[in-house]
Amino acid sequence: MSGHSHWSTIKRKKGAADAKRGQLFTKLARELTLAAREGGGDPEMNLRLQYAIDRAKANNMPKDNIERAIKRGTGELKDGVEMEEIYYEGYGPHGIALMILCVTENRNRTVSELRHILTRSGGTMADVGSVAWQFTRSSYFTFPCEDCDQDMVFELAVEAGADDVSFENNEAEMIGEIEVFGQISSRLKEAGIKPELAELRMIPNNLVDLDKDQTLQVFNVIEALEELDDVQEVYSNLNLSDEMMAVLESA
Repeated sequence: MSGHSHWSTIKRKKGAADAKRGQLFTKLARELTLAAREGGGDPEMNLRLQYAIDRAKANNMPKDNIERAIKRGTGELKDGVEMEEIYYEGYGPHGIALMILCVTENRNRTVSELRHILTRSGGTMADVGSVAWQFTRSSYFTFPCEDCDQDMVFELAVEAGADDVSFENNEAEMIGEIEVFGQISSRLKEAGIKPELAELRMIPNNLVDLDKDQTLQVFNVIEALEELDDVQEVYSNLNLSDEMMAVLESA
């Protein structure tokens, strides 16, 4: 399976066990608030919000916290804090390109924290646009496919407008342009398929291979960035081989 899917697998397996519960709820709440602000508070009419709610519930976020975050996004609950969603660009060790999705009410603090981690590791912040061209913002879906009909899934993906579908390790992965996110979501729902991941993400146009030690260096930097409260997601063009997957999973 592709390198970006390997990253998702690592995060699913390690994240739940390693994440500080309060920090995780903070990130989930910010996603709920932004989703509600962008598309309204009705999950039936707002796919991004629906998946944010599903993710929050899967991580045992209390119902009151979920509702409060949604109301903050729709404006029903005013706390004087204005959050904004921003992509920052940078390079990690060994020239690995990074797109860092942040949600913050204080840009100066966020940039300072990002720069500290990157500089300490031999990386650097980058100017707007100097890294982004190496990525494509895409619709991204993964779901279990151990006993599924791969021909049916492939046909569904094509009809829904997906550009790519792959199968490996009992999982299916679909990627398409951002405009087809709703179409793919609807077709999966009609087929009774519940995605483990359904999101808009930055997909690297080309993946870069590093040796074991270099890969571990980059992985540690990405983990450090993801531990920051303001950071929602970190995307990179580092390729994770099956061998490196095994090493990271056992780390």
